[in-house]
Amino acid sequence: MDGGERQASTDRVRLVANALEEDIVLGWLQPRERLIEEDIAARFDVKRHVVREAIAELERMGLVERVQNKGATVRMMSPTDVRQIYFVREALETLAAREIPLPPRPETIARLIEIHGQHSAAVENGDARAAFRANMAFHTALFEACGNPHLIEAIRTLAQKAHGVRSYTAANPMLLARARDDHQAMIEALEASDRERLIQLCQDHLRPAREAYIASVEQRFGKAG
Repeated sequence: MDGGERQASTDRVRLVANALEEDIVLGWLQPRERLIEEDIAARFDVKRHVVREAIAELERMGLVERVQNKGATVRMMSPTDVRQIYFVREALETLAAREIPLPPRPETIARLIEIHGQHSAAVENGDARAAFRANMAFHTALFEACGNPHLIEAIRTLAQKAHGVRSYTAANPMLLARARDDHQAMIEALEASDRERLIQLCQDHLRPAREAYIASVEQRFGKAG
């Protein structure tokens, strides 16, 4: 396989992994649902080895797990796991919000406004996939403003690990609109150099997905999840 073929194969793996990631986040693939290689290969018109590599990537991200005699399934985190992950996420994101220089750099505000426009358009058009990607881009741009690459990477990794938690909220029109409004409020807090308001918004922004996921898991599977 030459360099061009390897790149093409890598691109196909990334395409499949991205699409399945979105399916999980948006609740179109549910926790404990099997990922059937033949069906995925047919859906994307790719070879089985591409599907296996894409699933392996999702497994590294913590979105998929291998279950004996069942193959790959969408990972279902227990309520305890979710509470612990979100406890750390809130601590890290609060720390990043405290480290963002105020007043912020003009290019930071300009970038956030640009992404916010893309996210708002996706919400208005009911495009859940585009809204998901724009939402990630917004938070990446926001926390990158803290200037600490190690903190940024820790936030990114935990947010990615928690993608499945959003499966009960990410495609909900009411909660999409709330996220849009939260983003606008975060921009306004930055423009006003209101750090405490920004921190509170970041903390509140995490709660709907966490609470909806825990409530749903406990309803379906009992308190033990």
